Amino acid sequence: MDLWLEGKKLRLDPQRALGKGGEADVYDLGDGRALKVFKRPEHPDYLGLTHEQDAAKARLAEHQRKLRAFPQGLPSRVVTPQALATDRKGAEVRGYAMRKLDGAEPLRRWGEPAFRRAGGTSADAVTVLAGLHRVLGAVHAGGVVVGDFNDLNVLVTGTDAYLIDADSFQFGSYVCPVFTERFLDPLRLDAKAQALTPVRPATVDSDWYAFAVTVMQSLLCVGPQGGIHRPKAQGARLNAVARVLQRVTVFHPDVQYPKPALPRSTLPDEVLHLFHQVFVEDRRGAFPLPVLEGLRFTVCASCGVEHARAACPTCQPHATAAATPVTSVRGQVVATRKFTTRGVVVHASADDGTVRFVYHADGAYRREDGRTVMRGGLDPSLRWAVQGDVTLLGQGGRVAVFAPGRAPEFLGVDTCENKPVFAANARHRFWAVGGGLWRDGPHGAERWGDVLEGQTRLFVGPRFGLGFHRAAGLRGAFLFDGERKGLRDGLALPWPSGQLLDAEAVFDGDSVWLFLAEEYGGRTVHHAVLLGPDGAVRASNWADAGNGSWLGTLRGKCAVGGALFCATDAGLTRVEARQGRLEAVREFPDAEPFVDAGCQLLLSREGLMVVGAQVLTVLRMT
Repeated sequence: MDLWLEGKKLRLDPQRALGKGGEADVYDLGDGRALKVFKRPEHPDYLGLTHEQDAAKARLAEHQRKLRAFPQGLPSRVVTPQALATDRKGAEVRGYAMRKLDGAEPLRRWGEPAFRRAGGTSADAVTVLAGLHRVLGAVHAGGVVVGDFNDLNVLVTGTDAYLIDADSFQFGSYVCPVFTERFLDPLRLDAKAQALTPVRPATVDSDWYAFAVTVMQSLLCVGPQGGIHRPKAQGARLNAVARVLQRVTVFHPDVQYPKPALPRSTLPDEVLHLFHQVFVEDRRGAFPLPVLEGLRFTVCASCGVEHARAACPTCQPHATAAATPVTSVRGQVVATRKFTTRGVVVHASADDGTVRFVYHADGAYRREDGRTVMRGGLDPSLRWAVQGDVTLLGQGGRVAVFAPGRAPEFLGVDTCENKPVFAANARHRFWAVGGGLWRDGPHGAERWGDVLEGQTRLFVGPRFGLGFHRAAGLRGAFLFDGERKGLRDGLALPWPSGQLLDAEAVFDGDSVWLFLAEEYGGRTVHHAVLLGPDGAVRASNWADAGNGSWLGTLRGKCAVGGALFCATDAGLTRVEARQGRLEAVREFPDAEPFVDAGCQLLLSREGLMVVGAQVLTVLRMT
């Protein structure tokens, strides 16, 4: 497809791809701008998807008029079209150039418990949200409705929030055609709806409803429709649609509050009451800015909880900590606590049954034996890996290698989605840079194979590794041996067609379980794929994010002997491959007190290791 911008023909290089959404691919123009190119019906992501092809055709037809009429004078924190990309004659609009935001993270990150534990603070979240409030108010003052306001359409640099995807904004006669289920105002639904599909257009009020969802998600790491409906009395469990229509929110007594979420009691009663008014009593209107700006968060010196109350809601400041038993028994599960810190565990891995980890305490990052790796405060932008006694720390395009008794070494690496591309097992470290996959060797770095520069994600297990890229119209995946050079590429994965949000991999002998999260059709969907040693798909499954099942979260999984153990708020679930489908075959509810959906599971020599924010516990089934 030929593209012309400001009189010049453009060459779209997949290595310059910045991201991929459900409707467009984004490229770096190299001049401080990014280029958003709308997917055409024949795009590979729409192969065999008739509905998506028809939607793409309709979307392109509307953009011919809408983008030429785009309103001027919107706030500078809105990333608006600066120049239209067209065909050679300038007759057909195919995309647009816009300002490029360097080092930006989606606001969604602020609602992730792992991000918050790693150093993202509520105080910073309030600064971000207050700035976003002013931007949204100014957009409305300009006669524009965002329409699909959600935490992926807001990018944050430092504590500055920017609205993106402006081409879907609603103005004049142009109605916003897209929505995100978690942020959808129930007042836009039909009272007898069977699906979360709006029948009424977006409004200023629905934008403010979505903003309130964003505030709650960013401050508590759970939205109003989070948690699992578990009726205490006799009665059927409500599905997602019924919960929305009946306003059965996370505040309802029959909804189990997610364990990884931050305690509701960390927020003042005034804020909690406001959430209840909006999400249960249907209060609408602009979110009160003074409520946001009046929040003052502090960290309890006794228990470390960050809260915005006059006194810590979870403890007495000078009380003696209650002693918890080292070993606990519940039914068929024996739990033994192996490690506790008043700080936070930021990384853990296991190789050949040995668990190694990095934690932050007393102003320093430390290894499992207490030795200091690096001093400094918590920083959620850091990425960690361990290679035996060696600790790897990545940030941006650089990885520091800390070996005991030696000065740090540094590696230049590619970044993908703003994250450094590297991984390690007990014997070796691997990284991508300059279009190559590299491994440490006895005489220096060794090139292991060729990869797509700046677009490759990398995972490694005890014996082999997995990598993949999905940039623009290109898709590719490969396996590689930890000891022999070369890549087994050309893997045919069941690629998701929406925006890829996250990925994780768990290794077990000669197989690997790959987990992908995508935003598709206004929903967040999780995919699980079991690959054999030849890269062929043995089994797969998918589920909506946050549905309470074993696939409701992406992490918290450990592969053992061909089976997968998954942590949920209700205990452990064993998953196996049956006739090409990954299915839950057994539940372990006795494990419920010792696990949650936000923990990590590792296989140790002593049993199943549960890695929490501050505690490592071994579980044994009797």
